[in-house]
Amino acid sequence: MTRPYTVLVADDDPDILELVELNFMLEGFDVLTAADGREAEAMARLKRPDVVVLDIMMPERDGLDVLTSLRADPSTRDIPVVLLTAKSTNAEVLEGWRAGAAGYTTKPFDPGELVRYVTQLLSWDYATY
Repeated sequence: MTRPYTVLVADDDPDILELVELNFMLEGFDVLTAADGREAEAMARLKRPDVVVLDIMMPERDGLDVLTSLRADPSTRDIPVVLLTAKSTNAEVLEGWRAGAAGYTTKPFDPGELVRYVTQLLSWDYATY
């Protein structure tokens, strides 16, 4: 990483939120957290993080609604969103991709692998492809 990236992590499970936050911090990320979908969407619009890691099943607004809303807004449509969720059927994964997810990780997950995946995603040069 050439600069500290900012990641917004949104999950209603405080243990998962803390685990993911700690792993990103240990790798040099600046980390923002949200405990529900409404807070996640508001923070994404206000802070414009480099990437969002978003649970699907959350109170207030579910992650797919948040993702759809972020994609519809010109100011947030280009922020990569990685879904981190227990929803793992083929139909659920396809729904996430169709909503505009840049990545899809199912729970249980390896936090180190998630950080490596997000780091790789952020280093991808889309302009060359």
